[in-house]
This record gives sequence, structure tokens and C-alpha cells, in this order.
Amino acid sequence: MSADPDETDARRAQARGSRIGPDLWPRVAAAVVMGLVALAVAWIGGIVFVAFWWIASVVVLWEWQRIVEADRLFVRVSVGALLLAAAALLALHNRPLFAVLALAATAAAVGFVAAPERRVWTAAGALYAGALVVSLGLLQASPSYGLAAILWLFAIVWGADVAAYFAGRGIGGPKLWPSVSPGKTWSGALAGALVGAALGLVVGLVLAPGAIRIGPMFALGLAAAIVSELGDLFESGVKRRFGVKDSSRLIPGHGGLMDRLDAFIAASTFAALVAAANSRGSFIASGLFQW
Repeated sequence: MSADPDETDARRAQARGSRIGPDLWPRVAAAVVMGLVALAVAWIGGIVFVAFWWIASVVVLWEWQRIVEADRLFVRVSVGALLLAAAALLALHNRPLFAVLALAATAAAVGFVAAPERRVWTAAGALYAGALVVSLGLLQASPSYGLAAILWLFAIVWGADVAAYFAGRGIGGPKLWPSVSPGKTWSGALAGALVGAALGLVVGLVLAPGAIRIGPMFALGLAAAIVSELGDLFESGVKRRFGVKDSSRLIPGHGGLMDRLDAFIAASTFAALVAAANSRGSFIASGLFQW
């Protein structure tokens, strides 16, 4: 059996006197470009924001469907993309119930097109991809808290990812879940969760200073950061299940878009659910900040 690529990279880095892997600079370049584009789209908002994340969700849908089953790939992705467009528009116009129903219809249609033995996996992929655009669309729809909610998510997920990478490579220590993701450590997971929560709190204090309480806001950010890390592990588990290292090769240093957005999909879905449960108004984003 060949060595795991993550472990091979780590050994090569250590042989050069550093624990930082050779993938660092491609990762940084790709992350900076994607981050700047995401920030610009968040600032513009509206239909541009939802269209951008709809495209991202379609790419994630394609990557998932490609991983789990090759047959009728074009049909499954085409059907899913059309129905996800409807879900995205419903989210844009703040129709949460109908957006969720459209998402369920997307999963049912994509699963129906697939071979019987893979219907659960293909339908799950449609839910996974659609959760991205629906959750972000519903959060962004708020005139008062939409931008704050999106920037809060960025701060948590990006902060947790960067801190986990450097703490994991720099500190090392026991592996978090070696059979699923050999490169991740407990030190990286802990540092990532704490840094993500702290950055989320800073964003909340700056963008919604009169609405939040520090303790609950930090706890929510910590929970979202942990969920983002679990989302990363979940995607790694899916790829392991089907014997795939990367979801695709679209992004230098990152593999596919799903590899880059796995934590963000989990965190945005979690945030939307918490916000909807806590919201007291017509738009769910207020539920993230009014504690």
C-alpha cells in the first residue's frame, strides 16, 4: 500500500527542517484570491451574491456526484442545478419554507435519476450542495444583519482553518482522527476553534455592537467553529468511503471546490438553523446576534 499523501508531505517538510508542508504557498495564493472575491460579492449582496453561491453549489454538486457515481452525471447535475436555482431565488426573496421545500425536491429529483443502489448518496449530495446557497441566501437577505452574518461566518471559518493549519503543523501532537484525515491534530483543532470563535466575536462587536452579549456570542462562535471542523472531517470521510483523495483538481493546493468549502458548508448550515430558531423578526440573520 502506498503512503498517505498528507503523511508524505509532512515527512518531506520535517526533512527540510520545517513542519510547514510544501503546499503552503499554493494554498495561500488560492485562498487569498477566493477570499477577496467572496468578500467583494458579500459587499455587493443581492442577486450577485446569490448567483455567485449558486454557481459554487452547482460545482460542489458536480464534484459530489462525480465521486459517488459516474453514470448519467450530466443529467443529475443539470436537473440539480435547475432546481437549486429555484431554491436560491426563494432564499434571496426570504422565503425559507419554500426554499427548503425546493431543496428537498432537488434531492428527490437527483436521487431519482441515479442508479437505485446510489440514490441515497446522490440525493445526499444535492442536499449538501444546496444547503450552501440556501443557508447563505437566507442569512444574507436581512437588510440589517445580512452582511454582518456573512462576515461573521467568514471570520470563524477562515480563522479556524488558518489557526488549525499552523498550530497542527507547528505544535503537532496526537492525531485527531487518523483513519479519516491523517494530517489533522488535536492541537490544530483546539487552536482553530478558539481562534475562530474569537474572530467571530470581534466581528460581532464591530458590526452589531448593541445587539450582542459577549458570552453567548463567543459560545456560538465556538460551536460554529467546531461544526466547521466536523464538516471538514465529514467531507474527508466521504472521499475515503469512495477512495478519492480530492473532490477534483480545480484549485491549486486545495483540490476541488468541495475541499475548500466543506467547513463553510457545515458552518453556514449550522448558523442558518440556529438563526432561524432564535430569530424574532422576518429575517433569520438577526437570530445570530440578538441574545
